[in-house]
Amino acid sequence: MPNPIFANLPTTVFEEMSGLARELGAINLGQGFPDDPGPAGLRVKAAEAVVDGYNQYPPMAGLPELREAVARHYAGAQGLDLDWRTEVTITSGATEALAAAFLALIEPGDEVVVFQPAYDAYLPLIRRAGGTPKLVSLQPPHWRFDEAMLQAAFGPKTRMAVLNNPVNPAGVALPEEDLALLARACVAHGAVAVCDEVWEQVVFPPARHHPLIAQPGMRGRTVKIGSAGKMFGLTGWKVGFLCAAPELTHALARAHQFLTFTTPPNLQTAVAWGLDNSPGWFAEMPRTLERSRDRLAAGLAREGFAVLPSQGTYFLNIDLPASGIDLPDRAFALRAVHEAGVAGIPVSAFYEQDPVAGILRLCFCKGDAVLDEGVLRLARARDLARRG
Repeated sequence: MPNPIFANLPTTVFEEMSGLARELGAINLGQGFPDDPGPAGLRVKAAEAVVDGYNQYPPMAGLPELREAVARHYAGAQGLDLDWRTEVTITSGATEALAAAFLALIEPGDEVVVFQPAYDAYLPLIRRAGGTPKLVSLQPPHWRFDEAMLQAAFGPKTRMAVLNNPVNPAGVALPEEDLALLARACVAHGAVAVCDEVWEQVVFPPARHHPLIAQPGMRGRTVKIGSAGKMFGLTGWKVGFLCAAPELTHALARAHQFLTFTTPPNLQTAVAWGLDNSPGWFAEMPRTLERSRDRLAAGLAREGFAVLPSQGTYFLNIDLPASGIDLPDRAFALRAVHEAGVAGIPVSAFYEQDPVAGILRLCFCKGDAVLDEGVLRLARARDLARRG
């Protein structure tokens, strides 16, 4: 019989809304994938590696050239000192990295602190590993946590805390003071932190990304997860990075070998080249996305929508009640895609308990014409909703 942990789960909201967008021919401002095809140099390198390179099993932990490049990248970008031989593992995307971390480090009965809104893979994977989620609810517009919230969540059974930073769907890059609070809680309770930092390159000034692993006491108890797909806007490549101290990495790699074992070598070769040869991309990509964010935010504001700040990721949010929309976010999202031809993501889908039900997430990594038309269709959806 199917295991109820997975058998009873609904289709993800991302697949649902993107499926409706495809079926109805709607503009998709829901699922986060760019219109831009990504850096040409990387795509050429991947193609060359398929034609002229090695296409058999690469090493389980990843190509040495990519592991070295990951360590160099984080040394230059975030001041981290990682030993590529013992502290870096390449995975088939960040979700596989999360699965490896949960399966390797959670024992049945362990409690795991999770901040919601949360990526939809966290809770089923934690439960599959035998863990019990302890939810901390973040609220708009600032999406911050404080010491009292952590004290209520951490306890004698806490084994792990899972943090997404920058935060999807909130679009927030957490400040150092919040990370310091979490670090102190992890140290005090002997907990490991799994840090989903896939959006670390997509942060807009004056905000900055601060890795939790750099906080006092966290070097040996943090699993840092990165994503080449997010770094380079190539979301289908599914090349992830697991970075952790040697003792943790030993366990993580053993879990990884029984999940996917390895990742396509041509993509690994291309990402290794890209990490070492893309300073222009890393400088310009956030600026390009910031301009798209500003274009979408300005268009929405002109149409009377209340837009929440976005410091990073591909996403910004609109406050539906403050925009004159009385419908819950999921109901409005369904009406918008069916009646006005534009798809967004209801933020309530990122909550398991006591959801924030008046926020709609929109993706701005799209072309100008798509963003402009999306604004007009959202305004039409609001007008239709007001008429009942």
